[in-house]
Amino acid sequence: MLRHVEALALRGIALACLAVVGSTAGIVRAEAQTTVTILQSEPPRSMDPADQTATFTGDVLEPMYEGLVARGEDLKVHPSLATEWSVSEDGLTWTFHLREGVKFHDGSDFDAEAAKASFERLMDESLGLAGAGRLRPLLQSVEASDPHTLTIVLTRNYPAFLDLLTSAQASIVSPAEAEKGDLGRVPVGTGPFKFVEWSSGNYVLEEANPDYWGDKAKVEQLKWTWSAEQSVMNMALQTGDADIVNPLPPVFAQGVENNPDMDLIAQSGSAVFWIALNVQIEPLDDVKVRQALNYATDRDALVQALLRGYGTPADSPLAPIPPYHLDEAQPYPYDVDKAKALLEEAGVADGFSMSVAVQEPEANIAEALQGMWAKIGVKLEIRTLESGVWTKAAFNDPDAKKADNLGSVIASWSSGGFNPDQQLRPLYDTDSWAPAGANLGFFSNEEFDQLLDTAASTADPAKRKELYDQAQRIVNTEAPMVLLYVKQDLVGVKKGIEGIWVVPGGDVRAAYVDKSS
Repeated sequence: MLRHVEALALRGIALACLAVVGSTAGIVRAEAQTTVTILQSEPPRSMDPADQTATFTGDVLEPMYEGLVARGEDLKVHPSLATEWSVSEDGLTWTFHLREGVKFHDGSDFDAEAAKASFERLMDESLGLAGAGRLRPLLQSVEASDPHTLTIVLTRNYPAFLDLLTSAQASIVSPAEAEKGDLGRVPVGTGPFKFVEWSSGNYVLEEANPDYWGDKAKVEQLKWTWSAEQSVMNMALQTGDADIVNPLPPVFAQGVENNPDMDLIAQSGSAVFWIALNVQIEPLDDVKVRQALNYATDRDALVQALLRGYGTPADSPLAPIPPYHLDEAQPYPYDVDKAKALLEEAGVADGFSMSVAVQEPEANIAEALQGMWAKIGVKLEIRTLESGVWTKAAFNDPDAKKADNLGSVIASWSSGGFNPDQQLRPLYDTDSWAPAGANLGFFSNEEFDQLLDTAASTADPAKRKELYDQAQRIVNTEAPMVLLYVKQDLVGVKKGIEGIWVVPGGDVRAAYVDKSS
């Protein structure tokens, strides 16, 4: 079970923990430090940015790491470790001019060779990095032309390459720490905060980097904590144990909005919640069965009951963000009779049993579906799993899932709404079958795969839109998933906390948070 942070009872324990990573002077200073505490709904999965794909893990890592480019609060791509760049006429060769005078937190120099080493990690399949699949298929070669020039050659034209480089997986890591094999536990980047401690059951502590090349952090510490308990998340904000809560459970959103001592960040989200159906096992290998489950799902009721109205029913594998979302009618309106008819056509008129793996924060989704699907004779076995166990089960290969008789997985995914390729390819492309990617139900459609490849290399926006529309229709029709909803991004913030912003999809950016009291 996920656990929330409990304050360390003894000052001696706190000093002992800090002594592991800092000097005596640092320990004394720590008692007077300004700390912003951020409570999330799940723990980080790794301190290695390339070995994870989770939104809330990326949030923890973001203050400590940087990429060649970064997404700004205006949601545009800006220089970061690269100061400028150019691309060849054929779209294959990207040349980046790197920032000089930057050091990693371990004191080693950032240069083109260091950047090259980070991308070579992504290209090395033998490392088994969970997030590397986002970039590996695109990377043909990486060269350090000189100490401050990096040249990346792509396997194909990919106009959205800069968007992809803003992802956590493209962060530049210390080659020395990577060589040690410790990045999973000890993050070493170039960011405005550096790592202090990861108490794996409780918190991650980061401190301001005094040698940072850019604008210095405005607070001295960031403390990341977590709890799967919605009441704990709300109470922590009420009592001041947390300065920021993400995501704020919708049930408490109205109360926070009405509280003069708190602020509610509420914005259109891009995280699509869905159920990945294992299309390799019976009877889910029948498209009519999968369509029946979609018709038997009352999305409007889910939005009202579980999100308190802070969301929209999902009608496409892409979030309802222009310009690439498929603007057509809901493909599966709630229709129990239609669902029953499809099950009868599929030869399972009496229903069937199936299992679903779900993390504790989303267990209420499974419980709601259990009641809805019972109306068409589907018995849903709910497996509520701790985060690490869920990850292992969700990303098992086809044989392991078949042996486990795991029929489905409840999950969410967001590419931030900026690059539809990174919403569709990881979840539905044949080459993204788990464990290599996040195609958790092992869907495969050759036409769909070809559409993705063509769209990703098409520069004309209108043509790209047409191709992505076709791809979305295929997924909707083949139904390798049950669409659920798109949540609004809800973040609870104490008064006096400034400088926090949220990328669509729920990514909190806290590197320049300020605390007035």
